[in-house]
Amino acid sequence: MKNLTSLLSLLIVLFVCCTKSEAHLLESIYCGKQNCYDVLGVDRDANKSTIAKTYRKLARQYHPDLHRDPEAKIKAEEQFKIVATAYEILKDDESRTDYDYMLDNPDAYYAHYYRYYRHRMAPKVDVRIVIFVTISIISIIQYFSAKQRYEFAIKYFMTVPKYRNRAMDIAKEENLLPNDKKSRKSKQEQKEEIERIVQKIIEEKMDIKGSYAKPTIFNILWIQLLISPYTITKNLIWYIKFCRKHFLSKDPDYTEEEKYYLIRTYLKVGVHEFELIEEEIREGYLEKKLWIREKFDAWKVIEDENRKVKLAENNKYKQYRRYIKKSGVPRMTFDDS
Repeated sequence: MKNLTSLLSLLIVLFVCCTKSEAHLLESIYCGKQNCYDVLGVDRDANKSTIAKTYRKLARQYHPDLHRDPEAKIKAEEQFKIVATAYEILKDDESRTDYDYMLDNPDAYYAHYYRYYRHRMAPKVDVRIVIFVTISIISIIQYFSAKQRYEFAIKYFMTVPKYRNRAMDIAKEENLLPNDKKSRKSKQEQKEEIERIVQKIIEEKMDIKGSYAKPTIFNILWIQLLISPYTITKNLIWYIKFCRKHFLSKDPDYTEEEKYYLIRTYLKVGVHEFELIEEEIREGYLEKKLWIREKFDAWKVIEDENRKVKLAENNKYKQYRRYIKKSGVPRMTFDDS
């Protein structure tokens, strides 16, 4: 019996201590131990106009600049902060609702902290606006970066004799080059005009793919997000038809698109990466019937062996192998001394 009494006493002490600790923690939120309504001297059912009017009156009364005595100024400053805090809480509908909930439910400690900091930490700007601006900025940067890469590629091809000579031949065939005798332009102006013509022909005839391809608005993030439902639905329908045709119906005939899909899957490359492969090589995949798994595996073994042979014949690779054989695998160490 004594043990039971001691245990109950201990539990009561712990409960009191916890209650005091939690009550103390509530001092750090809202108006602390003071009631915000009492601070402003208004009732709980007071409207915003009454609260604002009372606040302005108290703000003038406790404004630090109106007190010259140092001690009175310090006290007024502290009271001014308390009044301002109470007004900030009661002027906002959401914050006031949370505060009223605390007054009506004093034991819901964790809920009070959550509501208080949720309101304080919540972003002041509409999240939808932030998302819209972020996507727009990314799309703009994406487009102009792609445009810059494309212009760099065109300028590079203009310096390659193979493409430049071909462009000059096309310009001569179509009589696009300026006539030196009839033209009144200076040599420098004629040279600049020729450069513009060559650049235009290369832009029209050159099919650049990959990261240096000509930018279009369909590649930017905004457009991709807008058409994503259509793209996802289209790909899903295509895959369902593919599975039904070849896995359920066991149809052995494949379209060219389906053959490329299987080859791309076996190669473990994405759509854009597969499109970067030269057309002749891709056509070679079809000639070798690599969409058939057995033929692809056999081809892969041969390709790996050829790659090893090429590496073995490479001088730099030979030097590397000799180095590894003599010195072992290189390691990076740090001197801790």
